[in-house]
Amino acid sequence: MSACQQSKTANPHHFEGEALGTTYHIKIIPSTTSKAVYKKDIDSVIEAINASLSTYRPNSLISRINKGETLHVDQQFKDVYNAAKEIYRETGGLYDPTIGILVNAWGFGPKKKLQGIETDSSLVDSLKRYVGYDFLNIDEDGFLQKRFPQVYIDYNSIAKGYAIDRVGKMIEHKGINNYIVEIGGEVLAKGKNTLQNRNWMVAIDNPDRHEKQKFISKIILNNQAIATSGNYRKFYIDPDTGKKYVHTINPKTGYPIQRHLLSASVVADNCTMADGYATAMMVMGLEASKKFLNLHPELQAFLVYSDAKGTLKTYQTKGLKLIH
Repeated sequence: MSACQQSKTANPHHFEGEALGTTYHIKIIPSTTSKAVYKKDIDSVIEAINASLSTYRPNSLISRINKGETLHVDQQFKDVYNAAKEIYRETGGLYDPTIGILVNAWGFGPKKKLQGIETDSSLVDSLKRYVGYDFLNIDEDGFLQKRFPQVYIDYNSIAKGYAIDRVGKMIEHKGINNYIVEIGGEVLAKGKNTLQNRNWMVAIDNPDRHEKQKFISKIILNNQAIATSGNYRKFYIDPDTGKKYVHTINPKTGYPIQRHLLSASVVADNCTMADGYATAMMVMGLEASKKFLNLHPELQAFLVYSDAKGTLKTYQTKGLKLIH
């Protein structure tokens, strides 16, 4: 929806559109002194990120780098590169955007799935040798260098969160302090919903699609972001064996994870880090995620898992504000 001119009353403005292969929904509550936000402002931010980081665009910066070109990276690429490096190091390599070569091989990326990968461990090992975030470096002149030309970078696990943060910065530059930005289920909420005089609130999907209850819980955000990673939507079933393969790949093994953790929702100060850490926790699994969260009080999380009997269970950190 297009935004209208700012009015003297704090009437909310809504925007909807497409972004990063999904949709966005934005609500802003302007003040009498703030500048107008238009849909073209939002779309221009998203377009800049797509042009830099979309692996689904053959001529994007990241796609050209993945094809073997040595290019000077832009600010979007540099920001995400550095954020991903921090998460990679904090998680001991369990979060690794160079997993792209395996994401493609397993059929969850823009390239065609490799036939027979499910039963060919030598094929997995031959690809896994090109996975390692330490294989990347931005040199002093701003060029992205790869140790091996086969290294394939995939920032899809963090790009949505970054796009949300960039849209949020643009809105704030207009003098607006109360807003909520959602792209593909990831959310950044700043200020308050002043029309209802309360903090912004978001719902968490129920991974059990057979349940009538669509949402499993609601979380209150106080100038925070939330991102959810899960394996209950993006997967495939091998027609020969009936085995389920999910889209989250363990960079240490090269195989899709087989864990009881169904979804991880992470709350952080910004959506870039929330997005990356949510993916990392899906790789870690339940118990390792709990230990990690104890060491990282700056993060809050809501984890949904199935117990040994297949019953749906949840775990939440103490600082999370929930409405059941």
